[in-house]
Amino acid sequence: MNSGDSHDRKSKKGGHYKMIRFGTGGWRAVIGKDFIETNIRKVAMGVALLAKAENNTDKPVIVGYDRRFLSDTAAKWIAEVLAANGLRVLFMKRSAPTPLIMHTVKKQELHYGLEVTASHNPAIYNGIKLIVHEGRDASVEDTAKLEKIIDGIDDKGVTFIDFDRACREGSIELIRNPFNDFIDDIIARLDVNAIRERGLRLLFDPMHGSGTYPALVIFYTTRCTPDIINDNKDAYFGGAMPAPSEKDLSDLSLQVVRGDYDLGIALDGDGDRLGIIDSNGRYIGANEILAMLYYYLHEYKGWKGPVVRNLATTHMLDRIAESFGEKCYEVPVGFKYVSAKIEEVDAVLGGESSGGLTVRGHIFGKDSVYAASLFVEMVCAVGKAPGEFMAELREKYGEYVMIEDNLEFVPAAREAINKTLMVDKKLPSFGRVITKVNYEDGCKVYFDDDSFVICRFSGTEPLLRIFAEASSADTARGYIDAFRAFLCL
Repeated sequence: MNSGDSHDRKSKKGGHYKMIRFGTGGWRAVIGKDFIETNIRKVAMGVALLAKAENNTDKPVIVGYDRRFLSDTAAKWIAEVLAANGLRVLFMKRSAPTPLIMHTVKKQELHYGLEVTASHNPAIYNGIKLIVHEGRDASVEDTAKLEKIIDGIDDKGVTFIDFDRACREGSIELIRNPFNDFIDDIIARLDVNAIRERGLRLLFDPMHGSGTYPALVIFYTTRCTPDIINDNKDAYFGGAMPAPSEKDLSDLSLQVVRGDYDLGIALDGDGDRLGIIDSNGRYIGANEILAMLYYYLHEYKGWKGPVVRNLATTHMLDRIAESFGEKCYEVPVGFKYVSAKIEEVDAVLGGESSGGLTVRGHIFGKDSVYAASLFVEMVCAVGKAPGEFMAELREKYGEYVMIEDNLEFVPAAREAINKTLMVDKKLPSFGRVITKVNYEDGCKVYFDDDSFVICRFSGTEPLLRIFAEASSADTARGYIDAFRAFLCL
């Protein structure tokens, strides 16, 4: 289910309202349309009732928020409902990245955490992410329970208490310095000496998001020299998407070259996705970051073990793992699946082409603050520029070029597309031998030369995403064009 969309349902008064549904990144909705006070409080009421139903009221719930429009206010509305319904609340005094909330839930052994965020979505969106025991993304089973509870809540059944009053009475506790444990745990995992000896100059772009403070503290502590852009709070994210994609990092690329920086580092709006610019201004996306970090951790640091990727992430990881005598595990899109598989098979790291990753022993979710720090360590320890290091991997494992199209469609077309691909299982003619088709999460077609194309609905926006990877951009583009023509998009 697309978390940016909702089903209509008849109300008891005969009208319609939007049902709240959680996708791969939580519940997300357009501000002022569905992301409104009534629905936000309903979600909080649902969490309170879920906690009571599962006998999980003995520990506080941590509530955090990013720097989007309405996030801080929405977080207060959530806290007011939780406090009025017998749950203690730990409330972030300042905006915080999602991985910090996950880390706190894990570190303090809490049952639940809530982050108000729409991550990398456009500025008109906001949302709520549910984090559960051990700091994990809520499972499909967890969110299904919550959705059912929310569906049964009448507007008049939502109770809340004034925020300031709850603070005075102690049911809401303000956390004034929540970053210490998170930052200290990351620094303890780094080869600080290697970074200090190199002394990189960095241009840091937090994209107006909430990952600014912890990343800067780590850069300064490890004796990097960071300059910063786009660190102010901006409800419109400077007119761009708060996503570290090649398109939205074009200005960072120009400034890295102009300022003669060693690296440009960008985090998305809530600090769980990463993009890198090398000293030549070249964009380094998640697929290359994952390949380099897996090779570095396995071969340079001796972290033996497999790797995990989702269906839409580079197959270069498969070849690297194979060369190590390891295995690459493929899972559906949604980081909950990546983190669960990492734990199950004791993988070195896992990630996805959209920019999120985590490593063994860290939190069970994406963390671009740690990923950026680890990438800086890798560059310093290996002693090679990222482009040089990546060129060596291409020489060993071949070219893997990925292209992505994100396509809008009218709501009525969704059912027809789904029927064609997932029910009738019809495919375009690609002019290449197909070795397998996977319908686990969308439609993924594997070819005999290790290339692939996958077509799936976004779990966070009303979009159809088509990813293709091949040994050349022209071949990958041909796969996408075949799908577009076949689906009349």
